Amino acid sequence: MADLTDAEIEAALERGRLAQKTEPRATSARYDRKSGRIIVELTNGCTFAFPPRMAQGLETATDDELATIEILGAGYGLHWEALDADLSVPGLLAGLFGTKAYMARRAGQVTSPAKAAAARANGAKGGRPRKQA
Repeated sequence: MADLTDAEIEAALERGRLAQKTEPRATSARYDRKSGRIIVELTNGCTFAFPPRMAQGLETATDDELATIEILGAGYGLHWEALDADLSVPGLLAGLFGTKAYMARRAGQVTSPAKAAAARANGAKGGRPRKQA
């Protein structure tokens, strides 16, 4: 293992301090029953809100369960003890509301007028063709 100098250690600590100042992290989080959204206040002064039905582990939660939010890891995570659910603040800001598999399942559930019309047209032809061996 390479020996680190005091200057390298101090530079790494400074990079960490800078990241904490610039990266958006949660300062507070709450569930707004009226709007049906989780509202997260960020360190950069912005506010982020999302409907819990979009997030893995929160889809079927009650209002009381959603209301008990903990902020974890210096603001990098949100935790619901009663639901055993955790979400990453950077992930939420990037539009990731769960694991890769969860997001893939949600993507397949999206409906649009074009998708509905294509499904009707395919159904009129007898449905999805059988796979050829």
